[in-house]
Amino acid sequence: MPFTTGMITSTRATGTAATNIVVSVRNVDAIDATILVQVFGVPYSTLTLTPHYVTSYVVPANSSDIREFYIAGNVAYEVQINNLSPAAEVVFSTYGIDEFGNIVMEQRVLQSELTSIAALSPVS
Repeated sequence: MPFTTGMITSTRATGTAATNIVVSVRNVDAIDATILVQVFGVPYSTLTLTPHYVTSYVVPANSSDIREFYIAGNVAYEVQINNLSPAAEVVFSTYGIDEFGNIVMEQRVLQSELTSIAALSPVS
């Protein structure tokens, strides 16, 4: 089942702006999980939702994976994530981090706060 963070505003006017997004995945199952992550941004220059990253990777059984995505220069962003191995049980979380590597707590989204969606957004 795919999930989204929803649109997250990331400006200094509303707090601390994030320069990177951290996506954490914990595979709590005995089989490998294939994960698909899509990161969209809304650049200051266009104010249009734009795909920035589409990546898939395997998280081995009973392990975790943490990845960073650069999103500076965006007024907002959205992370969509999907477990392509439905037999594997995984837990997701995302955090915004500032230019010094500090977590932006207002941009923290835990598994219980993610919104399930019918499908990931198409990217071209």
